[in-house]
Amino acid sequence: MNSLWRPRVLGAWRVPATGPVILAGNHAHNVDGPMLMGTAPRPVHFLIKKEAFIGPLDPFLRGIGQLKVDRSAADRSAVTDALAVLEAGGVLGIFPEGTRGQGDFAALRGGLAYFALRSGAPVVPVAVLGSADRAGRLIRALPPLRSRIDVVFGDPFTVGDGSGRRTRTALDEATVRLQERLAGHLTDARRLTGLCRPPAGR
Repeated sequence: MNSLWRPRVLGAWRVPATGPVILAGNHAHNVDGPMLMGTAPRPVHFLIKKEAFIGPLDPFLRGIGQLKVDRSAADRSAVTDALAVLEAGGVLGIFPEGTRGQGDFAALRGGLAYFALRSGAPVVPVAVLGSADRAGRLIRALPPLRSRIDVVFGDPFTVGDGSGRRTRTALDEATVRLQERLAGHLTDARRLTGLCRPPAGR
């Protein structure tokens, strides 16, 4: 990451040093996942679409602890693997928007709420900023080489009422709370880094 771009990491000390943690990041570009993996203060196990596990990438991704998920259906194996990471006191990485988009946390899927409620692990919001800037790209699929990318970690928080309930109502309520906290962190991160405006449409 440091050889291709100029990442600036802010607030990494907010990530708990031990115990289960969920990193919830915004997702506007292909490089967001590798950038977060490369700059997080602890090893991160991401849920990654199964289509990425091809050729030499398959053993590489498995070797660094990444988790394959089939997004076309309810993948029970991926859920079990993700919960096992948290039960072992590890760090699970999730892009709660489900796929690349505007990266503004405007629409969250229910997976983040489920893992947070089921495990009780704190959620640390992460904003990756600068990766969606279109100006100066030599390779369309990547941010401009040597451009600055900010990775901003927020304060950890928990969701739910402590009862461990995973009913549809509890999941819906937790998703709303997560969306509010993640969007608030993104606003604060843009202000902190001077990127007050959302990235331009792609």
